[in-house]
Parts: sequence; C-alpha cells; structure tokens
Amino acid sequence: MSRYPVPQLRSVDLSGLRFRFVDANEQVVGRLASQLARILQGKDKPIYSPEKDLGDVVVVVNGRNVQFTGKKWEQKLYRWHTGYVGGLKERQAKFQHTQEPESILWKAVNGMLPKNKLRQARMRKLCIYPDAEHPFDQDTLVPWTPPERRLRIKEAAFKVPEGFQPLNPAAYTRRFGHLLSNEALVKACTPAADSMLPRSASS
Repeated sequence: MSRYPVPQLRSVDLSGLRFRFVDANEQVVGRLASQLARILQGKDKPIYSPEKDLGDVVVVVNGRNVQFTGKKWEQKLYRWHTGYVGGLKERQAKFQHTQEPESILWKAVNGMLPKNKLRQARMRKLCIYPDAEHPFDQDTLVPWTPPERRLRIKEAAFKVPEGFQPLNPAAYTRRFGHLLSNEALVKACTPAADSMLPRSASS
C-alpha cells in the first residue's frame, strides 16, 4: 500500500502522525465537528502548540449518515457566490446533503478551525467518505470514539408547599414553570376536588 492513499496527503508530512478512524454514523454534525477540529489542531496532545501543525490525520466514514438537531435540515442554508452580478446562491441543508453528503461535515469542521494560514494545511488531513469504504489500511488506523454527551439533570429550584394553588395557573406556569419539576407543576396548577364544586355545595 502506498504511504499516501489519497492525493491530498502528498504535501503533508506524516512523520509522527496517527491515522484516527472516526465513524460518523448517527452523529450530530456540530458536536462531532468540534471534536474533529480539536484533533486536527493537535489539542489532544501534550506537545500542542498553536503556531504549529501537529494534528493527526482524521479518516471519517459514513459521512452521509450525520444528523442535525431540530429543524436544521430545512432552516440551515449554505450560500456561495458565482462572481457575477446577482450571483448569490443558497441551498438548504437537505439539498446540500443530497448533492454532496460529505460536504456537510467538511464545512462544519472548516468553520470551527482558527482562521489563519494553518487552516488549509489542517483541512488536508481530513478525509471524509460518504460510506464505510475507504482506501486506508485498517491496521494503521487508530479508532476514535466521541465522548459521551453530558446531559444536565433538571431539578426543581424550590418546593411547592403542600396544598398550594395559584390564583392564575396560566400566569404561574409562565413565570415559574422552568424552575419546577413536572410533578410539582401539575400538582400546583391542578385545582382540588372541593374547589371545583359549586359555592352552595362547598359551603
């Protein structure tokens, strides 16, 4: 096998660099791109220096299977200019994915790297493939797994007194809904059984 499996690596000094293997299947674009940008800069090494290009080569497979959160497939736009008058073009993320599936992750990583002269050299070491096939030797690849996503546990900021019922449940929910747990919110905004009776019956 050739030392340079892809032409873009011919101008890259591969001495001392590792080939990091990343599976992008079902990965969120922004979270994965931030981690890949960190590897390309060499920030995961103790010898990191911002003015040197010490990052490893990153080989990404299943690039077409990345995911966006929310409604970004319809709302996110990719723009470019043809150079002619009135030549501003734009394309939705879902159509960009259909035309160039690997460009979604490539553009995200490119935008997260520092805007200096090293960005082009670092992007040469990013090899993205839409499917599982790649020209690299599997024995030379070092698998990389993304860190676990940290989810913030939402807890109630204060406890609702027993039997408390707000005069205006709708306004109370808008004002304090984000500070209460779901059980406490439902209990506070649900009228008691005796309060739902007519005045004559309750009296």
